[in-house]
Amino acid sequence: MTENTPPQTPTTETLRRVAIDPVSRVEGHGKVTLLLDDDNRVVQARLHIVEFRGFESFIVGRPYWEVPVMVQRLCGICPVSHHLAASKALDAALGVAAIPASARAMRELMHYGQIMQSHALHFFHLSSPDLLFGFDSDVNRRNIIGVAAAHPDIARQGVLLRKYGQEVIRLTAGKRVHGTGSVPGGINRHLTRVERDELAAQVPQMLAWCEQAVDLAAALQAQNPALYQNFGSFESSWMSLVRGDGAMALYDGRLRVRSADGRVLVDDVDPQTYADLIIEETAPWTYMKFPHLVALGAEAGWYRVGPLARVQNCDFIATPRAEAQRQRFLAHGPVHATLAYHWARMIEMLHAMEVIAELLQDDALIDGERIAPLPAQRPARREGVGVLEAPRGTLIHHYEIGDDDLITWCNLIVSTTHNNRAMNESVRAVAAEYFDGREVTPGLLNHIEVAIRAYDPCLSCATHALGQMPLELRLLGADGRMRSGLRRNGDGRIEQLETAP
Repeated sequence: MTENTPPQTPTTETLRRVAIDPVSRVEGHGKVTLLLDDDNRVVQARLHIVEFRGFESFIVGRPYWEVPVMVQRLCGICPVSHHLAASKALDAALGVAAIPASARAMRELMHYGQIMQSHALHFFHLSSPDLLFGFDSDVNRRNIIGVAAAHPDIARQGVLLRKYGQEVIRLTAGKRVHGTGSVPGGINRHLTRVERDELAAQVPQMLAWCEQAVDLAAALQAQNPALYQNFGSFESSWMSLVRGDGAMALYDGRLRVRSADGRVLVDDVDPQTYADLIIEETAPWTYMKFPHLVALGAEAGWYRVGPLARVQNCDFIATPRAEAQRQRFLAHGPVHATLAYHWARMIEMLHAMEVIAELLQDDALIDGERIAPLPAQRPARREGVGVLEAPRGTLIHHYEIGDDDLITWCNLIVSTTHNNRAMNESVRAVAAEYFDGREVTPGLLNHIEVAIRAYDPCLSCATHALGQMPLELRLLGADGRMRSGLRRNGDGRIEQLETAP
């Protein structure tokens, strides 16, 4: 593993500071600052998460059965992931050894619907404008409306793929956003036979569109291999869940960490013992923590999670179409290119659709026990961990329940938090290559954002806190006066900031 840790604060007083505030087309609010030396070299790059919500504290004191619904309010994009991770954690805390087959099938269907809709949203709505039109293209065109005008078939497929995933969520969770279908110990609803058949009838079309999406992501990379290989790229270790046989595991599995050169560093870790594997550090300039492996320390122990990690950390994908695409993706060895997250994300969307097709054949979705009985003997200590692979990467929920059935302690490590150091390094790499230190341009703003956006970050989740936000990038001289600056307004207009005389 390379030692790409966040740079230490320079002591020289001659550094200049560039700020991008806030970052756009991500879930949540953040800003980026760059420090330059006298030779206009980037000596520090930081992604600041400037919002704070403290959800871990809000949960304490609430009845445990409220938690799977409450934690969804962390995010409107990936609420299902929090809903299910909390349910899994509370299953363990209550001593439920295994949930019924119906509950397992419904939860997995809900989860894979979430993977599908989130990946479709990110690729088609948030990232395809950059990938199809170019990072320096007209900002007024570089959005989903521009994609719909220039590539109507692509935009239509993206919308309908996400719609299908959202329909899976609605039928399993009760609502498309912030549903209630999963409860501690099981579920509270089945599908009807008609609902199942209506979903199954759309499977062939959805599979075809998912395969086309993978081909599109691969073709975009093939059109400009040098850019995709080098843009914001660096070597890192990877972490994800895998099944006992080494297959990709998105709902349930054991933790594995693989080094940059492909060696397995840690394997078969019980998620209940994640705290022995991972520790978090804080920094005074951001609300987002920095996790790393306990055994390797902060400088060598950080890693990446998410689609790019998962397709390489597993030994295989258990569905045939996605595995064939994974083999094509890895044909030339380990992939560390940050922009390759998009291709890997589409492979996972195809895998999710294949799993959905399999699950829809299971009669447990429409009949069977829904909730496991509580054990006759209450556990001496009611504590549990729920881990799954959210669309953006490994998600950890950890709770303790008191004798009065109220939550006494909570810890959440979300996907974007795991990727915190990696996103900082990607920002540094892009800024070092594309910023000359003299003038900020609209293209520069978007280049830095593209690097962050590749991780599909959810800053709301990461700070325990959507929309198109205004953005400012300023270049300040050593005297603190602004030398150059741009502002992107909420309506997309870009204007030059007035500089100091």
